[in-house]
Amino acid sequence: MSDQPQMNKDNLGVWSDPFDFKVERERTIAYAEATNDADPRHLSGELAPPVFAIVPVFEGMIGPLFTVVPDSLIPFVVHGEQDMVFHRPIVPGMRLVSRAKVTGYSSKSSGTTVSVKLETRTADGEPVNEQWMVSFFRGFQAGETVGELAPPHGFPAELRSAAPLAEVTQHVDDDQTFRYSEASGDPMPIHLDEEFARSAGLPGIIAHGLCTMAFTSRAVVEHAAGGDPARLRRLAVRFSKPVLPGQDITTRLHDAGGGRYVFETTSDTGDVVIKDGLAEIA
Repeated sequence: MSDQPQMNKDNLGVWSDPFDFKVERERTIAYAEATNDADPRHLSGELAPPVFAIVPVFEGMIGPLFTVVPDSLIPFVVHGEQDMVFHRPIVPGMRLVSRAKVTGYSSKSSGTTVSVKLETRTADGEPVNEQWMVSFFRGFQAGETVGELAPPHGFPAELRSAAPLAEVTQHVDDDQTFRYSEASGDPMPIHLDEEFARSAGLPGIIAHGLCTMAFTSRAVVEHAAGGDPARLRRLAVRFSKPVLPGQDITTRLHDAGGGRYVFETTSDTGDVVIKDGLAEIA
């Protein structure tokens, strides 16, 4: 990155054109199956799993990101954080209308974070969910902090020594990334092509961060929401280390009071793969 690329600040805060998505029962069931979700309401297609919220916005969120960030930085991007606020569950038959905008960015010593806000409504304009996606561009220093950043979510230090409310271990299947890619519509080759993943400096194919997020949502719903996914009002995570196919991951959930729960997820090698997890339950 010798010729320093420049951010296009003129496009901060500019909403994209709206984009539509028709929710099909088969697609929500496929997403549940691809994330090893055993909830009968998800497997029957009665409700979409909470993290399915990414599917209607996935293709529409990339374009706005690169109206601010130079295309030359595409090889250096990783998914840093995802924060979902739920107003109502997604159900098959809905026609959803979404839009996206880049709200701000922040330069750090190791790279630059860029915040994208997404909102999804019904065709009648009723809110369904809002999301924040934070992308991290490795090694690129924008040199400043500009605009609105995604809201913070942290793990209170005083809870670290407390016994968790729940500890849930889940297995990431060897073929998980291939199943998730097809169900979610995320074709990134770091999840599918061993050689490409190694060329990007990874140990091999890695699991999609949002698939790991879906795993943590199941731990949260089961142990904090009495098994009812419709009670989940917010789910926020920071992706800190890759998860590999074949690994076990363990989520430790703590009650932070007032309907708020915090969690971290570690892999079986001891790496923390999800940091600063936050769930809010109705």
